[in-house]
Amino acid sequence: MKLIGIGVGPGDPELLTLAALRALREADAVYVPVLASDEQGRAEAVVRAHLGADERVRRLVFALADPVDGPQERRRRHWDAAAEEVAGRLRERGGTAVFATLGDPAVYSTFSYLASTVRELVPEVEVTTVPGITAMQATAAQAGVALTEGAEPLTVIPAMRDVAALREALRARGTVVAYKGGRRLGELRSVIAESGASDRAIYAEHLGTPDARVLPLSEVDDDGAPYLSTVVVLPPRRGRGEQW
Repeated sequence: MKLIGIGVGPGDPELLTLAALRALREADAVYVPVLASDEQGRAEAVVRAHLGADERVRRLVFALADPVDGPQERRRRHWDAAAEEVAGRLRERGGTAVFATLGDPAVYSTFSYLASTVRELVPEVEVTTVPGITAMQATAAQAGVALTEGAEPLTVIPAMRDVAALREALRARGTVVAYKGGRRLGELRSVIAESGASDRAIYAEHLGTPDARVLPLSEVDDDGAPYLSTVVVLPPRRGRGEQW
């Protein structure tokens, strides 16, 4: 029996890899994360674009919008319930279960929590992943910029709890990516401005959907930014081949 975490990319069905598509088509069960059982999530939208109304697709409810700096009981209950459902299916029928996650399953993904608990419940399960295109890659592509050049380092931080890590990362001479900072966008803008990088900051939201926006951070209002927003701050670049 197998559990495969599949990265479906930032939200555009055309950015699903061939390996991920093959795994989806060959799976015995396909699970997608949602906020509520009666609502389609972005990962499911990508999956449905390729599988249509396939009855193998099943929703797993997670507290995806709950703040990670508050009580975690509800999030843990959902993790446990989802793992129990997947593990029960594997124990009963065997075969291959697939979990579709936005972006890449190795980058801030719910799949890591699911896989850890399923392993505890079904020790004999084989867990693998299929990588996916990340939001930072999609942001750079749509903005028409290089994410990194030369010897520039790349720092990726989660910004849902505070902006301290962002302030520290901006002191280095590399590219900084802030994920999941929609609720703290005002703070992010202030820290980026303090570092003198406002003119090198790019904002992205709803990537891969009709509502996608990729624009300079300076043009974005502080209010109403979605949780799954991305901010890319590029380093100063002096010219071709002269990067830090």
